[in-house]
Amino acid sequence: MAVKVLVVDDSGFFRRRVSEILSSDPTIQVVGTATNGKEAIDQALALKPDVITMDYEMPMMDGITAVRHIMQRCPTPVLMFSSLTHEGARVTLDALDAGAVDFLPKNFEDISRNPEKVKQMLCEKVHSISRSNRRFSGYGSNSTPAPTPAAAAVSPRASSAAPTPSRPAPAAAPARSALPAAHAHAAHTSASTAHPHAAHSPAPKRKAYKLVAIGTSTGGPVALQRVLTQLPANFPAPIVLIQHMPAAFTKAFAERLDKLCRISVKEAEDGDMLRPGLALLAPGGKQMMIDGRGAVKILPGDERLNYKPCVDITFGSAAKSYNDKVLAVVLTGMGADGREGARLLKQSGSQIWAQDEASCVIYGMPMAIVKAELADAVYSLDDIGRHLVEACS
Repeated sequence: MAVKVLVVDDSGFFRRRVSEILSSDPTIQVVGTATNGKEAIDQALALKPDVITMDYEMPMMDGITAVRHIMQRCPTPVLMFSSLTHEGARVTLDALDAGAVDFLPKNFEDISRNPEKVKQMLCEKVHSISRSNRRFSGYGSNSTPAPTPAAAAVSPRASSAAPTPSRPAPAAAPARSALPAAHAHAAHTSASTAHPHAAHSPAPKRKAYKLVAIGTSTGGPVALQRVLTQLPANFPAPIVLIQHMPAAFTKAFAERLDKLCRISVKEAEDGDMLRPGLALLAPGGKQMMIDGRGAVKILPGDERLNYKPCVDITFGSAAKSYNDKVLAVVLTGMGADGREGARLLKQSGSQIWAQDEASCVIYGMPMAIVKAELADAVYSLDDIGRHLVEACS
């Protein structure tokens, strides 16, 4: 059965081109178009598409407001189009908070210059997020997402009462609002729908870890926010984050996390040193490695590699530098990036955790870890932050 798509954009040219690209795939059907957010809500209710592609800047109602209403009234996977600017990154992150599943750069030059590449990328994204559609079933007009974390005016670090590592204070508004209602429900799905390992995972193994390494892709910005806002300011281990994301986005994402979290978060730079309570985010378009002194090396992105940054590369360097003293976590995402790096970590004696299927937006990367029998534990997204504190305390 073809994936039904609603295309939303105020540009007639862009609506036509996106519709043409999607319609060239026989397994995708464009069932309608809309020129603004209000039309998008009406069309979503009437047509019940499997996926919605959404522009941000539109008359009458912008894309983020439309996403919030759609998640309340007829939750549907949304793919946002965004500009490759700092402001575009901020807006896209707001859209992900509101409930969008993934995003693509809105680049007219690429459509003209590389039509086949754009077609492949767009159609793959639509197919992948359509498979997350089951996570949006069973929601009616009573589903109201929590307020967006962007509304939080004060960083949690401003609080003078930092929680102790053994018993972190619950991350208030930011952590709860990080997951839209439709996604949050997945964490409460019955055990029968989750991966069987999830129900039998042991309590975290406590150890003096020298590094926590977290890799993720589709659904990762929201998932990372959910995990990191649960960590206390005095979290005892250094953290590295590898999120598949364009170069223009990672600085804005790191700044956002830094405002919301008790720990410090920054985009990694060459020569940065690992330290407890600091999370370094791999810069988009490049590769991040760690040496035995705890120094970060930022290398140019290799065009032969699909992912820039690549989880496998960072995990592999961590295995070489820290042997059995790494706790690696693989969160939601498409594909299998992280599996081979996790294999090297496992061979060195390090611990590997995977996010469970029920709480993933896309159960690709964690599934690759579980299927390769590399996971020491499989945890729900809501439990990972708490378990990190327990394991590293």
